[in-house]
Amino acid sequence: MQTKGKLFEDLAQLMTNAMGVAQGARQEFETGLDSWLDRWLASRNLVTRDEFESVQMMARKAREDNELLAQRIKQLEQAQNGGQLHTVSAAMQSESDEHAGSK
Repeated sequence: MQTKGKLFEDLAQLMTNAMGVAQGARQEFETGLDSWLDRWLASRNLVTRDEFESVQMMARKAREDNELLAQRIKQLEQAQNGGQLHTVSAAMQSESDEHAGSK
């Protein structure tokens, strides 16, 4: 009986060691794959999600600022001209419309 117990203990130890080797190989494979993928992506001049979202936020903020400035210019022109003269903002709007029509 003791021989069977020793055999099972040895077999269990062998399986435990094999699992450790398999986990180590898996970790090395993942590390190598991650490294290769990072190098491949870097060589393609792609941006990360964080970089994309940062630029997207900056563009959104710039558009909002431009809209506020356009409103402010319109208000100032109306206050200065009494709203009767052809204003710079109206000229800018017509130019913008021309560009939109050509697309």
